[in-house]
Amino acid sequence: MPRSLLTSALFAGALSACTLTSEGTSPQATPAALPLPAAPSQQSVAIGKYYSNLQADLLVQGLLRKDGGGPDTPYTADMLARNFERIAFYDEHAVGTRLQSADGEARQLVRWQDPVRIKVEFGPSVSRDQREADSQFVSAFADRLSKLTNHPIRPAIVRPNFHVFVFGEDDRATMQTRINEVLPGLSSASRAIIQNLPRDMHCLILANSADDAVPQIKSAVAIVRAEHPDLLRQTCFHEEIAQGLGLLNDSRYARPSIFNDDDEFAYLTSHDEKLLQMLYDPRLKIGMTADEARPIVKTMARALTAQAL
Repeated sequence: MPRSLLTSALFAGALSACTLTSEGTSPQATPAALPLPAAPSQQSVAIGKYYSNLQADLLVQGLLRKDGGGPDTPYTADMLARNFERIAFYDEHAVGTRLQSADGEARQLVRWQDPVRIKVEFGPSVSRDQREADSQFVSAFADRLSKLTNHPIRPAIVRPNFHVFVFGEDDRATMQTRINEVLPGLSSASRAIIQNLPRDMHCLILANSADDAVPQIKSAVAIVRAEHPDLLRQTCFHEEIAQGLGLLNDSRYARPSIFNDDDEFAYLTSHDEKLLQMLYDPRLKIGMTADEARPIVKTMARALTAQAL
């Protein structure tokens, strides 16, 4: 039976596994574009102001860094190996009627085996300029990820298996329709979270994996709020797409990293690049346990940091 790994980004922590009754295969046709509203609703304007103020406050605090880490954020091979295990094998929260702590048990290693075909889709309220800028940003990021992982990751219009939805407050009806089409078997608990996103949950990812001998990720859906100012929105693209490749958890010990709820970094860091390289290294196999992967991960971490463990 397929399995959905639901994780949120930026301030909300990770939401872990919930069970689907179908793989939620993406439909081939794109719904007809709805006419743009004459003006955003008061609620959408208020949400936009809230996030603009939040971004400004984070920047004043020196957070949302774009430098990828530096001399003030050193990490050793041992730290990199431990962070990989925590982020790749463990879930932070479970999904029920509300968020709750996960059971602490390690799951199997998951990642994509098929080529990743990313499609960015926008709600009717999103402006043409924002659509063009976001599409270009995601396209460039997909190219970077493909080079890092040595795995085919590219933008696609036909037969996408990784949907990135950018929807605003005024696009709730459209979002509900598209989620029902793309993930028809989504559990009621997960659907309720998506349809009523709390304000402090800025974006999230659902990664759908086949629960069989090879638990590879088969499809993913990322949801990003359109009201975010540019940097917060780009932060969501970086974290959710990277997590959708198989790094599904956050860890408060990971630094420098976007896989950490402290919001210090806005973009993928040098540390995170190494995590992705490790995840898609052919020495690690889909379905491995944490115990099986640990000695291999230590060897890779030592090579990537040029340090002894």
